[in-house]
Order: sequence, then structure tokens, then C-alpha cells
Amino acid sequence: MSYFSSLFTTVFERRFARAVSSDAEGRGITDLALDLLGTQGEVSGVTLARLILDQYGQADTAGKHAFFNFMMQDLEIDPVEVVESLKVYKEAPSKRSYRAYARASEPRRQELLRRLNQVPGGTERLVTMRKDLLQMMREDPKLEPLDVDFQHLFASWFNRGFLVLQPINWSSPAEVLEKIIAYEAVHAIDSWDDLRRRLQPSDRRCFGFFHPAMPNEPLIFVEVALTKGIPNSIQTLLADGRAPIEADEADTAVFYSISNCQAGLAGISFGNLLIKQVAADLSHHLSGLKTFVTLSPIPGLNKWLKTHNNPALAAAPLENQAAHYLLEAKREDRTPMDPVARFHLGNGAAVHAVHAGADTSVNGMHQSGGAMVNYLYDLAQITTNHEHFVTEKTVTASAEVRALSAAL
Repeated sequence: MSYFSSLFTTVFERRFARAVSSDAEGRGITDLALDLLGTQGEVSGVTLARLILDQYGQADTAGKHAFFNFMMQDLEIDPVEVVESLKVYKEAPSKRSYRAYARASEPRRQELLRRLNQVPGGTERLVTMRKDLLQMMREDPKLEPLDVDFQHLFASWFNRGFLVLQPINWSSPAEVLEKIIAYEAVHAIDSWDDLRRRLQPSDRRCFGFFHPAMPNEPLIFVEVALTKGIPNSIQTLLADGRAPIEADEADTAVFYSISNCQAGLAGISFGNLLIKQVAADLSHHLSGLKTFVTLSPIPGLNKWLKTHNNPALAAAPLENQAAHYLLEAKREDRTPMDPVARFHLGNGAAVHAVHAGADTSVNGMHQSGGAMVNYLYDLAQITTNHEHFVTEKTVTASAEVRALSAAL
């Protein structure tokens, strides 16, 4: 009976879905969206959601922009209702009055996005939708409140409890490996042989966060080199023909490249979780590892140097310039000007050492004249460093780096 019941249900659902699709044929995406918000049935809801996502995917830029405008204007909160419901809740707090306030203060477009997420593959398609939104916001800032809704939902859908940490190696599916090549954002992977050199040797590791709704799409990944001592050159670290060491011979884990993969998840932070999780896992499996550092670019250095008419700064050695920039160049909020520095220092790392001639690639020379920096992740000091950075904007740095900066 269970088999026939399931078979009957499946046939019924398919016929009902076809009927819903037939009724919706020729209707616009905004009408379908309003129907989706009004439906209570699961089958009809999934069918309408799929039709909406299909229409959106086939739309040109103008059509997508029109859909975003619809969400902004037609699915907005009613400020008067929000104020009135808050007034009622303030005067008579109760489950009922709070529910009324919560319902009034949430725009209907959030519920629309939730219902669109019912479709298999819907999460990935909504991430792509937000990528489109972020691009359009550059020309149309009025869309920015809509992005707040996306961020609110994505922060829940992509929280640490849903993320899966997976090793990525030469045996990983080709679909994943192709995306590692495509998404690498720091040191370009120029061939399959180059990728093999980063994944296959005994002293190389790669880890990524994945989401169950996007199983073959890495959200972020980090490449790790296991070394003896702290490296001072990316060319040496990635050299073709270098002699690998056995993993248990290494005393240092070097995070030399961290790449965010999904433009539609910008502002949803995964990197701090990833580095700490990978450091914990590596230290658990390789007891000889005592030091965890990065070998990081300094992307804002040259641009910053060009803004200064300071002969002493211009004549100083590159290591001094880099150290001074990392410690002293600040934004209005008193955090470091350099985005990579903000990321690592905010995660609890310390500026450990700077190196000239560390990245002689075209991009490395353009960004920083070839300078790179090691950020040290001292597992015993991460929390303290993080708290000082967040509360006091303190840049924790080694005595060596401070001396280089103070020499100017």
C-alpha cells in the first residue's frame, strides 16, 4: 500500500504541477510572484517558484532591474503599520502584539525569497540573483534596501552550522577542480599541471567550505603549504621542480591563498571560520606543526605610496614602506587601509614579517612592488588579538615590523 500510495501521490503532483504551469503560461514574473505569495499549497508553490526563477534567468538586464524595482516598491513594508504595531506592542506586550509587529516590520519580499528557495537548486540561483543586484546597485543605489533583505536571509542560510569543510585534492571531482582554477583570486592557476603542483604533493593541502544546497560549488577555499620555517617568497613556495617534504617533517602551515568563490555572497564572512577550522584540523592530524602563518599580498601599498609627497618615505627601503603602511595607514574608522590586513587582523592574527621581492609577478609588482607579508596566527593569542583589534583598533605586530615602521 505504501508503494501504491507513493506512486499515486507522485502522479497527482506531476499532473497538478503541469496544470499550474499551464495556467501560468504567458503571465509575467510579477504576477507569478504575487500568486506565489498568496498560495498555500506546496506543489503549486514549488511550481510557481520554478517558473519565476526560470523567467528571471531568461530576462535581460532591463527585465531583471524591473523585477528588483517591483520587489522594492510593491513588496515594501508599510511604515505607518510598523509604527502603529510597535506602539501597540509597547503599550501591551504580548505574543499576539509582538507577532503583529514582527509581521509588519518584515517586507513581503523576504517571504518571496524564502518561497523561491523551495525549488531544488533555488539557493544557488538566488546567490546568482544577488550577484546581479550588487552590480545594479552601483548605478541604482535605491535598490540597496533589497540587498539588506538578501543579506539577512543569507546570513541564516549560510551560517556555520550548515557549512561543510571538505579537503580538496587531486582526487576531487573534475567539476570542483575546474572551479578551483576559475575561482583562484590571489595567485592565478595557469594550467592543470600548476593545479597538480598545488594539490598532489605530500606537503600541500587545500580546504573549502561547501553548502548542502550547492554541493559542487565551493563558497571559499584556502590553499596551504606545509614547510620548514616561515617562507618569504611565493615564487619559491610555488616553484616548479621544487623538492616536496613529507607532511610530518613540517613545522609550519602557510595559508598562501584564500579565495571567495561566490560574488553573490559578498559580505557573508566565511574566511575567519575557515582559517581557524583548518588550523585546528591540521594541528590535530600533524602534531609537528607549531606555526601557522600566511604569505599574503599587500594590495593597497603602491596606491597609498602615490598619495604621499614625502621624500623620506619615497626613498625608504620597500620593507620599511610596507611596514609603515600596514601599521600606520588607516581609514576614517581607524582600521587599516589595506583590506587583507583588516581581514587577518580582525581574525586575530598579528603582522609578523614583511618581505621585498616576495611576489615578482605582474600583479604583485603592480600592487606592492613585490612586497608580501606574513600574518601570524598564534592559536593562544587569536582571541586576545581579535578583541584588541575590535575594541581598540590595535594592530598587533612583531617587534621587527614595528622597528621597520618606526625607522621612517
